[in-house]
Amino acid sequence: MRITIYTRNDCVQCHATKRAMESRGFDFEMINIDHHPDAADTLRAQGFRSLPVVIAGDVSWSGFRPDMINRLRPEAIAARA
Repeated sequence: MRITIYTRNDCVQCHATKRAMESRGFDFEMINIDHHPDAADTLRAQGFRSLPVVIAGDVSWSGFRPDMINRLRPEAIAARA
């Protein structure tokens, strides 16, 4: 499963999400919308209004959501091994 986290500079919830993902051993890609403004337009078109936005397979959410991070499947970790 591919995990992508859309973030921006100086975003407290973004940093918390990154730390939570790292502490659980998940492999993920980060896209900083400060460097890729077109990504912000794409997220808005999908209905997202706040960061971070996490897209993990067919599941997505915005904000720091430890409950959702804990639901991610172990195969997301396997990519690191």
